[in-house]
Amino acid sequence: MSEKITLTAADGHRLAAWRADPDTASQGGIVVLHAVYGLTGHMGDVCDGWAEAGFAAIAPDLFDREAPGQLHPYTEDGVEAGRACYALVREQTALADIAAAADALRPAGPVAISGFCTGGTWAWIASASMDFAAQVNFYGSQVPDHLEITPRCPTLMHYGNADRIVPPARIELIRSVHPEVEMQIYPGGKHAFFNPEQTAAHDPAAAALARQRSLEFLKRHFA
Repeated sequence: MSEKITLTAADGHRLAAWRADPDTASQGGIVVLHAVYGLTGHMGDVCDGWAEAGFAAIAPDLFDREAPGQLHPYTEDGVEAGRACYALVREQTALADIAAAADALRPAGPVAISGFCTGGTWAWIASASMDFAAQVNFYGSQVPDHLEITPRCPTLMHYGNADRIVPPARIELIRSVHPEVEMQIYPGGKHAFFNPEQTAAHDPAAAALARQRSLEFLKRHFA
């Protein structure tokens, strides 16, 4: 089961994170970046899911420097409050905190990066400047605004075709600029289809398929 830990970034900042480890020998590690709602229990559950599949996982709190411990509800007000928190996050310090998580996982083997919503955007940005074995990106919200950068690792992206935040035209823009990226589209899938805590959007069948595809992708590129 995942537990709360404290990471130390290169600049000395100490930040909270979820961590989960497999019961058997690890196949590698994965850094998980949270959505606008903060380091929710769902992120701990995601880490648990990776651990059950044989991967060590750490989800750092990217709000920790400016708004430590901030969690926001799954409401319109929560989204707006979360966006305000993310607006305070600076690239240099975000990458330092992501690097702290990656460094903590490197003894486990190859390390991948993943993220959800705005966390998916940060995963995209980090994958272009840091050394990861792979990227698994769940409905990265602002990825279409950062198409001038190119991931340095194999990348798998999951989007639903009913996503109102990243509609099909924006998804096709990613595909057209980055044909090297593996894109999986889920019919009827809404934004946050992977998160069972967001009941209005959750799609269990799509989430299960995305998980299966992600595991196959990681095992292929970690081999």
